[in-house]
Amino acid sequence: MAGAFSARAELKVAAIFGDNMVLQQGQPVPVWGWSNPGAEVTVKFGGQTGTVQADAQGRWLVKLKQLAASAVPSDLTVMAGGSEAGTVTLTNVLVGEVWLASGQSNMEKPLGQQPGQQPCFNFEQVLATADFPQIRLFSVDKALAAAPLNDLGKHKSWQACDSNALSGMRFSAAAYFFGREIHTNLNVPVGLIGSYWGGTRIEPWTPPAGFAQVPSLQALAATKLGTNRLANTRPTALYNAMIAPIAGFAIRGALWYQGESNCSGTNDDDYLTYGDKMAALVGGWRQVWGEGDFPFYFVQIAPFKYYGGKAKRVKTPETLPEFWTIQARAARTIPQAGMAATTDLVDDLNNIHPRDKASVGHRLALLARHQTYGQAEVVSAGPVFAKAEFSGGQAVLKFDHAEGGLASRDGKSLSWFTIAGADGKFIPAQAQLAGDTVRVSSPEVAQPVAVRFAWAETAEPNLMNGAGLPAEPFRTDAEAR
Repeated sequence: MAGAFSARAELKVAAIFGDNMVLQQGQPVPVWGWSNPGAEVTVKFGGQTGTVQADAQGRWLVKLKQLAASAVPSDLTVMAGGSEAGTVTLTNVLVGEVWLASGQSNMEKPLGQQPGQQPCFNFEQVLATADFPQIRLFSVDKALAAAPLNDLGKHKSWQACDSNALSGMRFSAAAYFFGREIHTNLNVPVGLIGSYWGGTRIEPWTPPAGFAQVPSLQALAATKLGTNRLANTRPTALYNAMIAPIAGFAIRGALWYQGESNCSGTNDDDYLTYGDKMAALVGGWRQVWGEGDFPFYFVQIAPFKYYGGKAKRVKTPETLPEFWTIQARAARTIPQAGMAATTDLVDDLNNIHPRDKASVGHRLALLARHQTYGQAEVVSAGPVFAKAEFSGGQAVLKFDHAEGGLASRDGKSLSWFTIAGADGKFIPAQAQLAGDTVRVSSPEVAQPVAVRFAWAETAEPNLMNGAGLPAEPFRTDAEAR
């Protein structure tokens, strides 16, 4: 952070603000920090001037009015008690679209080398063409706290995007691909904030305010964390250190890639509560940000041998398919949310970190372009099961989001459909495209009553829509418990 500090007064701007940052266009932009209690603090940027008095604890906050997108570097100046008493100047500031990216290791995964993982596909070529000076990156270092922190500890300051920044920060590949598409499509600067930690559950990222909103989770709102040997599994511990200090920094929305750790577990049915926990996370973040229902787009976790691998990570072979339906239902019940499906993006079912993060970032960007940026012509979702009709020894399935028609990705017969009669025994079925429907049947089931699709942790089905987006796994017989 640039700027001169006077010895006669203390003036500090929150760590999320810095040289090279991007501020959010089109909405109020809070700027905050600390000075001497009662000090008059003035913020100047983009022709605006705002002045407030620091409170009894020295905290101050100036809320700039809506800013217009600008790729012209500008300075943001903060003065306490007049320029002679203390001044901080932040340089090379742009205005555009700002997104927060969070979650566990599949969001954390960088383009190149990561211990214990294979690099993303074509990472060398991607890095060689990653010079985007109007994309800016900020990375929060891993940290834990027993109570919400006022400011970040360690972090990697805002940097203009190029191969050195991406590699040096080990910045999220999925977030980078998302940001690159938003930048090139909208032709505005983009700021990406990365705050993630591999192997973590959703509860540590959730604020007490989020738990308090969900009746089944209200007990977690009162969780008390000791300071000795604090674990990254404890509710709120990551929120306190890695989200709370940046909450309020103006953003357009959030990206989330997490769930593997909540899906895993062989002794209980805790994974079935993930829908409530997603509602708590999103509702909590939205409450502490104070921006209303900002967009929240997340990734459906990928096929993987949780049950059938070398070590059983889940209770039953149906755990992952059930988890998929829980995620899908969250996308439809949480306002301003959306989900990117990934059943067609796995190159190795023994690898929990799929290497195609370019497609993940692209699908998240499709959601933002369609739902957030109003590009009605953009198809952002694959086929979603809508209705089943059983008659004449077959099931006729209808789908939402069948834009461009239904198709087989590889030109082969539709795969991963099973069918059952009244005995509830599911067997592989034949599935045929019939206009905008799929007809499912088996000579072994004379009177079918239920169909399941991609109901296996290793399912990589080929049903898609005309836009090339995969159909979501589903079952007609019951919702997840």
